[in-house]
Amino acid sequence: MATQGLQLDAASNARRGFLLALGAYLLWGLLPFYMKAVAHLPLAEVIAHRIVWSVPIAAAVLVWAGRTADFKAAIRSPRTIAMAALTAALISVNWGIYVWAIAVDRTVETALGYYINPLVSVVVGALLLSEQLGRLQVAAVVLAAVAVAVLTVDAGKLPWVSLALAFSFAAYGFFRKTLPIGPSQGFLLEVLLLSVPALAYIVFLIANGQDHFVAGDAADTALLIGCGPVTAVPLLLFAFGARLLRLSTIGIMQYIAPTIVFLIAVLIFGEPFGSTQAIAFGLIWTALAIYSWSMFTSARKA
Repeated sequence: MATQGLQLDAASNARRGFLLALGAYLLWGLLPFYMKAVAHLPLAEVIAHRIVWSVPIAAAVLVWAGRTADFKAAIRSPRTIAMAALTAALISVNWGIYVWAIAVDRTVETALGYYINPLVSVVVGALLLSEQLGRLQVAAVVLAAVAVAVLTVDAGKLPWVSLALAFSFAAYGFFRKTLPIGPSQGFLLEVLLLSVPALAYIVFLIANGQDHFVAGDAADTALLIGCGPVTAVPLLLFAFGARLLRLSTIGIMQYIAPTIVFLIAVLIFGEPFGSTQAIAFGLIWTALAIYSWSMFTSARKA
């Protein structure tokens, strides 16, 4: 009976984790609609409000979860503060590129960036952590490299938006692991550190009458405030959901968001998607299928 109860608890946790993570990925997938809505506003102002309005949400969740003691211990550690400053800088770069790319109709490139991110993370792990790559993983990375080469030859330049998003997020994930605190505490610490320059910039804009928060209309004010929830809510949903799921499950689910973004870009935003892009994406999807299969079989063996 005790064993059966544990199995039921595990199944319940897995189901709850799946729903939380699914909610996060769906919100991330639909985020381009919101970024289009704020595309007429200055990029720096959008990022600043995205940071500032995330703070109260992250703080409220931390208090609700009863994890304030961990956070208080973290802010007393200079090393933790320094590492959080680095991860905060990396994620702010990622946010900035993403918001800019949506505004200038390069949403397809953002989808590609988040498709290749898992493969970039594999390479980072191999180079910096000496992690061993299996033959299937090597094949997946090679296919992704070929896809990037195809796009580079066609455009005459590297697909820098996709690569910048993938590498900045992979670097964020790599250094984020060094923070000795949980994801929700880490997120609050990051946005708190970023909120100092962000709030100073907002105050500067308001003082000079250059802002869209006070001087703008009600719609712009609401959109800027909304930048907080659309940033913090999916991140926190993912943080709580990932704790209840196997890594292999998260590995498969992470393709939900870029797939939705890709479909929105092509079918709704009407961004160009020619034969070269089709070949590159086909290579990437094949690489991800190989990578996912290798991860799934490794999990089964374990």
